[in-house]
Amino acid sequence: MDNDFSYTGYHRQSLEKARNLRKNMTEQERRLWYGFLQKYPVKFYKQRPIDFYIVDFYCSSARLVIELDGSQHYTEEGLEYDLIRTEILEKYHLTVLRFSNTDINCHFEAVCAAIDDTVKKNLSGATRQLPFQGSQEDERAPLASPEGGGATAGGGEVAR
Repeated sequence: MDNDFSYTGYHRQSLEKARNLRKNMTEQERRLWYGFLQKYPVKFYKQRPIDFYIVDFYCSSARLVIELDGSQHYTEEGLEYDLIRTEILEKYHLTVLRFSNTDINCHFEAVCAAIDDTVKKNLSGATRQLPFQGSQEDERAPLASPEGGGATAGGGEVAR
């Protein structure tokens, strides 16, 4: 895996759990999948194993991970876990977008627009040199959420 940033290895023990999660998606995951991602012109996968994690949605061509966060993600432990998880995913040169369940329920069109914008941005830069890890070259703004959550791309900090 030294210089092959397209490889996002996984561990076999994650496969069965991922299959189970695909069969038992949350209400918000189902809404985003059936209402937007399933027919999106760029291929997305649901409940995809990457490293030791299973991400909610993954687009390999746009190097994009989408995570939907319920209330457990906004505890101190949940925020810390998500920060570490995001840092690991970013080592694979992936962009991580996080949306709260409230974002999906109340701001669905804005969530879809943010995903679409990120896919287009990532695809337009796909032919350029990948940035070094830890680079601050792209500005990423959170999508605010009424429950204090929100989307983040990159840094892993949730907007409040």
